[in-house]
Amino acid sequence: MADPKKRFEDNVDGKFFVDQTCINCDTCRQLAPQTFSERADHSFVYSQPSSEAAERAATQALLCCPTGSIGTMGTNQAKAVMSDLPLPLVANIYYCGFNSPKSYGGNSYFIQEPGGNWLVDSPKYLPHLVKQFHQLGGIKYIFLTHRDDVADCEKYATEFGALRIIHKDDADSAPGSEIIIDIKEPRAINAQLHKSFADSIDFTVIPTPGHTRGHIVLLYRKKYLFTGDHLAFDRDTKRLEGFREHCWYSWQEQAKSMEKLNQHSFEWLFTGHGERIKLDEKTMHAQIQDLVMRMHR
Repeated sequence: MADPKKRFEDNVDGKFFVDQTCINCDTCRQLAPQTFSERADHSFVYSQPSSEAAERAATQALLCCPTGSIGTMGTNQAKAVMSDLPLPLVANIYYCGFNSPKSYGGNSYFIQEPGGNWLVDSPKYLPHLVKQFHQLGGIKYIFLTHRDDVADCEKYATEFGALRIIHKDDADSAPGSEIIIDIKEPRAINAQLHKSFADSIDFTVIPTPGHTRGHIVLLYRKKYLFTGDHLAFDRDTKRLEGFREHCWYSWQEQAKSMEKLNQHSFEWLFTGHGERIKLDEKTMHAQIQDLVMRMHR
């Protein structure tokens, strides 16, 4: 629970506030940009919600904050708003919410597929999410983009009998993972990659070493890219970014991975951190190429 005694002084007066446990993960700014903004190394409330929709979005942010750093003065509608999560985004894709501090507040996503549902990276393990995932048909695969975002994947794998997928070079972060991928080039996820996959599944795994040695991204239906911490959209600069200050393995390798990624076509970015965004293919390619040039410089 957020502590009013530890609230940042730059919160505007009113119901919602952010306290000094904030890790500046960006979750609240993604969900409720009309209420939360960034200053220095933390989020804060720059404008109190002025409508029912804005208050609901701010309450979603309160629920999803990995460190419980968002609070309210008096009562809130958290119990009612909890039913919004997982949050439908587009087509059969959901934002899980309840970001985990074990993943530095990284986002996770749920894909509802007739051949078996997918979890991309892991949220906190909570009874509410377990119940919702069961109602949506369970989880067959858990795709882990990299070592930072495994969080409670083992608990979800045990609960649903799901198979965890991770690259060999990051596999020590999720001991016992059932499917270890060891590839250097993009591969369709099918029976040739692992016996558990059906050839009709429309997924491609793309190695993107850089942020970590074993980072991988997931391309779904040649339209939706789940980027982990490889790529995101910066809402302030309005351009794609690659998180230079949080590159743990090799910025040079990440630049090369970004260039190879631009050989693929997609319209949506579902990011671990930073803004989720839809761009037309031409704009997406142009922005990635500009990012590659900046990374090499």
